Amino acid sequence: MQIILLEKVINLGGLGDVVKVRQGYARNFLIPQGKAKRATEAAIKEFEGRRADLEKAQADKLAAAQALAAKLADQTIQIGAKAGVDGRLFGSVTNFDIAEALTKQGLKVEKAQIRMPLGPLKAVGEHKVSVALHTDVVVDLAITVVGEAA
Repeated sequence: MQIILLEKVINLGGLGDVVKVRQGYARNFLIPQGKAKRATEAAIKEFEGRRADLEKAQADKLAAAQALAAKLADQTIQIGAKAGVDGRLFGSVTNFDIAEALTKQGLKVEKAQIRMPLGPLKAVGEHKVSVALHTDVVVDLAITVVGEAA
């Protein structure tokens, strides 16, 4: 299926690109999320008319993401969790816990934006996670897990 992208999509293309994708990906994800439209003649003409507005909206999102990244860059988040004597946690620290800790500090980050390549944190200590604020803005964040007595 031919679609026209209304915003930058990772591993697919940028704003205004006409790309061919599988029907399910287009119908179930890209079109409902507002990231793309079917590439018909009418849709392409409509897009060309709205191109300046869409580019301005993309630039605003990018600027907001970069401003938040500047605030996040020097942050170290401390999260307390119950741990045993050996430093292993009873349970784990997930992206939800990290997003909640950032929200308490006044930084609006959704849990889907937090990337944990090694999975949930299951030990006391300092860990690195990535926060993808925008397709072009990814910030590394230091998380310190502090053990509390069980």
